[in-house]
Amino acid sequence: MRDFTYALTIELSNFTAMGHRLSKIATRTGDDGTTGLGDGSRTDKDALRVQAMGDVDELNSHIGVLLCEQLPDDLRQELITIQHDLFDLGGELCIPGFTMIQEAHVLRLDELLAKYNATLPPLSEFILPGGSRAASQAHICRTVCRRAERSIVSLGKAEALNPQPRQFVNRLSDLLFVLSRVLNRFAGGSDVLWEKGRNKV
Repeated sequence: MRDFTYALTIELSNFTAMGHRLSKIATRTGDDGTTGLGDGSRTDKDALRVQAMGDVDELNSHIGVLLCEQLPDDLRQELITIQHDLFDLGGELCIPGFTMIQEAHVLRLDELLAKYNATLPPLSEFILPGGSRAASQAHICRTVCRRAERSIVSLGKAEALNPQPRQFVNRLSDLLFVLSRVLNRFAGGSDVLWEKGRNKV
């Protein structure tokens, strides 16, 4: 978490010397179980804010794995944009009282949801996480996104937090569900349906 926080701190303070951004990774300042926030303060590594930052960072990493798969070109670029948005979200969480995620970020996800939902047949059954590897990875991203959302909700109950980060991850988890369906079709398959009563004894 230290390298993520350190990079954000320097980036957000407009530090321009590229060679100094990550010149020292092992600072040892976190050996006591605390980590630095973007405003220079320190907090416990298991604090709600750090948990939310870590979940967003993990989600971004899982999207990076998804980007290793074969994807439609436009979807690839949209996911890269989302990765940048998630890094900005980490920056907002890293600095108490700071704002980076705006309503426009949420509206962009709404537009992507409308775009990709329009290509899919109506869903009348529950689906299972599976199918192609890309679709399965999108489901992993979705579940991690839901965990990030829970962390942000918990943080918002304990500290003042803008509503847009919560709205962003809520909308993103919906989009990742839709994209799992899109990616199964891109791979030549379809939804993996839950079969009621399959294991009935």
